[in-house]
Amino acid sequence: MSGNESIGAGAFAARYAELVEVRAARPQAIAEAAARRVRPPAPPGAAGPLMIIAADHPARGALAAGPAPLAMGDRRDLLERVCAALARPGVSGVLGTPDVIEDLLLLGALDGKFAIGSMNRGGLAGAAFEIDDRFTAYTAAAIAAAGLDGGKMLLRLDLSDPATARTLESCAHAVTGLAGHGLMAMVEPFLSARRGDGRVGNLLTPEAMIKAIAIASGLGATSARTWLKVPVVDRMEEVMAASTLPALLLGGEVTGDPGAALAGWKAALALPSVRGLVVGRTLLYPPDDDVAGAVDAAVGVL
Repeated sequence: MSGNESIGAGAFAARYAELVEVRAARPQAIAEAAARRVRPPAPPGAAGPLMIIAADHPARGALAAGPAPLAMGDRRDLLERVCAALARPGVSGVLGTPDVIEDLLLLGALDGKFAIGSMNRGGLAGAAFEIDDRFTAYTAAAIAAAGLDGGKMLLRLDLSDPATARTLESCAHAVTGLAGHGLMAMVEPFLSARRGDGRVGNLLTPEAMIKAIAIASGLGATSARTWLKVPVVDRMEEVMAASTLPALLLGGEVTGDPGAALAGWKAALALPSVRGLVVGRTLLYPPDDDVAGAVDAAVGVL
């Protein structure tokens, strides 16, 4: 299987059927595809503005997009959307768990693209143990062995939940491990708290993000390879002044107003440490279902 080109639905269905068969009959094909993958000619920090497609939500049980509670639960549909996004000009790569990255490798969709491995997916959405966000996917060593370009970790800091300490320590070890392999460590920090319904919510005030960024910036034995993944909130100039680390903006939940998201990204991208976007559901499941159009609009603000 090969090619980053956009293809029709019928052709993609055939490629998907082949993917399913290869997974069952030739599991070694995944390692072979990883070895064949053509990596980008420059590392992420030297590649200009980055446009990364995020597709690591399913492994945490977060399948909703907009009004559809199981939107990301259809793997063929998800992969078709991700491949369509990766085929658009200006898209730099993808962020995913091993299953998604390996599907894309078998589909031949990652040549010339950055591939960032998602590491801690143990804090399942809605679970009583959600803050204990254990590393259940990639390790730093596995990311290096697969020839990927970095690892991403979610760091939710609930100061009232003792499980935060385990997640904090695990993220610090992952930052150190990735740096030891010369790879990007992408940290997505939030101050979080349980709401009245028991679900974990992120605090998106400037003060909360400044504190979260300050904590995340100090993780690990070195910050030389650390990047931040942050939301657009009020007073972004003040928020981004909390660290010198390079940062990418996340997309967040799907809303009915894509123009507002684009405007927020455009303003924040003018800040010196902001180097691009990491966006998933907002682009993969836009309100008008036009993935190519949503991706092109996001690339346009870069």
